[in-house]
Amino acid sequence: MRVPPFRQYRRFSQLSAIFVLGMVVGSVMYNAVFHMGYNVLWVNNQDLRVQIEQYRKDIQTLKKYNNTSTVIREIKLRTEDSKVKEGAAALDPVTVKEIIRKMGTDLEPMRGRSMFDIDTDGKLARLLLDGKIYIVREKEYAVRIRTMLVMEGVLQIWVEISPYRRS
Repeated sequence: MRVPPFRQYRRFSQLSAIFVLGMVVGSVMYNAVFHMGYNVLWVNNQDLRVQIEQYRKDIQTLKKYNNTSTVIREIKLRTEDSKVKEGAAALDPVTVKEIIRKMGTDLEPMRGRSMFDIDTDGKLARLLLDGKIYIVREKEYAVRIRTMLVMEGVLQIWVEISPYRRS
């Protein structure tokens, strides 16, 4: 029995290998682009969910205290950019939104309180939240209250979020 020479098939096998490799690389690139788009969509969805939750709470509070002008009807949490140390990565927006959502639930008792009692309420909020550690995605983050401001029934709180380092 005669075995055919494989030299004539060598060119065909190289072309087919390049074609299969191109298919694999193309599918990897398509999958990467698809997941990047899906991630952007998911982050926007999380942001919108937090906003909807905040708006629902605001509507309930406004309905409850619409005739009273001296109470805290709305709480807005804002984050300041924390100083990123060498080797530390910046916080991703999903983590920041989750921490703000958790802080909003912690600050819920402040709604409906008198704006004139903000000195005692502010001290209470600082004692409760300043230096508090939140766990998001199995990582610990420390929160530091920078500024609190009450104006026209809106309590605005600026916070600084940083990764927590155990000493």
